Amino acid sequence: VQLVESGGGLVQAGDSLRLSCAASGGTFSRYGMGWFRQAPGKEREFAAAISSSGGVTSYADFVKDRFTISRDNAKNTVYLQMNSLEPEDTAAYYCAATFRTVYNSRRLSGYDYWGQGTQVTVSS
Repeated sequence: VQLVESGGGLVQAGDSLRLSCAASGGTFSRYGMGWFRQAPGKEREFAAAISSSGGVTSYADFVKDRFTISRDNAKNTVYLQMNSLEPEDTAAYYCAATFRTVYNSRRLSGYDYWGQGTQVTVSS
């Protein structure tokens, strides 16, 4: 499975961005998907996750209802809509996929495949 993120960029505080993660090489509709982020000098942390069907989502506390994860199984793509961006959201954002039926969606160890990341920079 290959995952390719896109949609990152440089924005101002309060702006919005939509990240995309295109998957190939597997049966996308069977994979749980997640978004993580890593700021310079910090550990990679969970941001959001969505079940294979899209029926279950979860978010990190820092999201504060600003981010929305979604997926389009017909397009083999998962999205992360980010609104009201803050300078603290500056990080590389990674999508991840898991083929497990039982996993901890909030932990890095719950995922089997990772993308290369897309940079999000929010200026104040």
